[in-house]
Amino acid sequence: MHRTAPSFIQRAAIIALLSFAFFLAMLIAFLVRQQVGYLVLAAAFFVLNIFTLIGFVVQRQNIVNVFENGFRFKKSKIAWDDVLSVDGDEAGLSIVKKDRTVIKIPRSIDDLGRLNAVIREKTHI
Repeated sequence: MHRTAPSFIQRAAIIALLSFAFFLAMLIAFLVRQQVGYLVLAAAFFVLNIFTLIGFVVQRQNIVNVFENGFRFKKSKIAWDDVLSVDGDEAGLSIVKKDRTVIKIPRSIDDLGRLNAVIREKTHI
């Protein structure tokens, strides 16, 4: 099983904590100074925090399961015989099936190089 790499999760957690800290700081500044600009900044940091947390949850669902007869990524189940080509680039892996559909595995997946090697080994590409 290949999950999201810890470095990507760590970045999202740091951004969520920082945006929450700035959100609280702007609320305190608004309470002290009573200027609407601080309230607008607090709202912006709150929106940033919400989007970061949504991305955090969505990213944690990116799992590649490798089985004896194939692998699964999100809702796609791919048998080893169905893989036509595997192409690795800076964005991740692009896997082309025999029916010409393309499955893109992002680079945020942990140990993508080993996953690439396993797919190439099992498909004899």
